[in-house]
Amino acid sequence: MPHSCSAERFGDLIDLTASETAALVRLEERPRDLRRDTILLREHDPMSELFILQRGMAMSYVLLDDGSRQILRFLFPGDMLAVSALVYRDSPETIVAMTDVTVCPFDRTLMATLLIEHPRLAAVIMVINQMEKVALTDRLAALGRTSAKARVAALLLEIRNRVRHTQQASATSFIQPLTQEEIGDATGLTAVHVNRMLRQLEEDGMIARGQGRMTFTDEGALAREANYINRFDGLDLRWLPAAR
Repeated sequence: MPHSCSAERFGDLIDLTASETAALVRLEERPRDLRRDTILLREHDPMSELFILQRGMAMSYVLLDDGSRQILRFLFPGDMLAVSALVYRDSPETIVAMTDVTVCPFDRTLMATLLIEHPRLAAVIMVINQMEKVALTDRLAALGRTSAKARVAALLLEIRNRVRHTQQASATSFIQPLTQEEIGDATGLTAVHVNRMLRQLEEDGMIARGQGRMTFTDEGALAREANYINRFDGLDLRWLPAAR
């Protein structure tokens, strides 16, 4: 059976049947390669398609009234992009490729078919979106109630937990894919401030940096500094319907 990134992502949560895997493969039948910095969808653009990110890394953001950028999500292989197309006519966010990427567009009407034929898959899509919403809520709440160092520490933990599924990464060392400007736009800080916070975390013995890699030298202290809650732990999916 052809490879499916979305099946890999769903497979982290449930044991997929052959028919469920085949249904997810069908969502990835039209791969499209895009270069780094290509805008897949602009804020306020009309939209009728969703996408599976098959390769590379992307992000979604909104522009604020002062022209600054607030990054909402970092997107990794297996993620479903532009899910808001199920609800809205126009995009509430901009989605841009951070690296060379492969995306697979599919019409939103296919979601109706998925809902009818594979209700468990539709339920897992809802689960993943709720997990992303809670993680985003944690980060946005932190903008007003935690220190700059805590915000940066929390984002590093969040990114590590995602890239471990897509990189040859250990539990403590991974390729750090973000620039300091991107970290700043996700945490409400300037790049200069981010640089200062990374140096402090390094001087405090929590992280080490070198050759593009980030190593957590004291993850417990880093998590305490961040007041971090791993929203991928403690899931209770016993309510999911049975596979058809």
